[in-house]
Amino acid sequence: MHRTRIKICGLTRVEDVAAAVASGADALGFVFYEKSRRWVSPALAAELVAAVPPFVTTVGLFVNASTQQVVATVARAPVSLLQFHGDETPAQCAEAAAAVNRPFMVAMRVGPTTTSANLLEYESQCRAAGNLFAGLLLDAFVDGYGGGGKVFDWSIIPEELAPRVVLSGGLHVQNATDAVARVRPHAVDVSSGVEHGEAGVRIPGIKDPALMAAFVAAVRAADRL
Repeated sequence: MHRTRIKICGLTRVEDVAAAVASGADALGFVFYEKSRRWVSPALAAELVAAVPPFVTTVGLFVNASTQQVVATVARAPVSLLQFHGDETPAQCAEAAAAVNRPFMVAMRVGPTTTSANLLEYESQCRAAGNLFAGLLLDAFVDGYGGGGKVFDWSIIPEELAPRVVLSGGLHVQNATDAVARVRPHAVDVSSGVEHGEAGVRIPGIKDPALMAAFVAAVRAADRL
């Protein structure tokens, strides 16, 4: 049975880190983009990273950060993987990753005119940029950066690319099983879909332990299909 890896992103509290790990998450994401409602400072991220046990990957999300900013952030909060989610070129991502000797993912925002060939070509460009490239994260195109909780057309993901990508964008408990069963990605990435809500409104950065556990269970259900 294939085991789809699960990343829970946008964590801001130690108790949520513990709950995400307990739910079975393989990776935890910390957002270093100051305009994000899930932003954490390097100092806070250092506390959160320190609370993560062995064999759980810590991911730092950057948006249009300079190499110097990445270096300074990782020196304070030693995440194990970088995720670039802005307008960085593959070469810029590779340069920043090399400066801190960390593997990196690149987010590609999939819009209505994006084609399967575009995805394959961009992955090829990223792979050619440096040997620290770890894979593409596919998200829906929205105004702004850092993820918008929207779903894109999964059918454009080429069958040969799917086992290498991280699927993101609008995932939640209700659609996770279908998403994994249809795409069969290497991993999935969820943020707003597992956040605590009050009066039907999700609170950015505050995770719901029950939703995290239910999301993991939904992915595992797809793995068994």
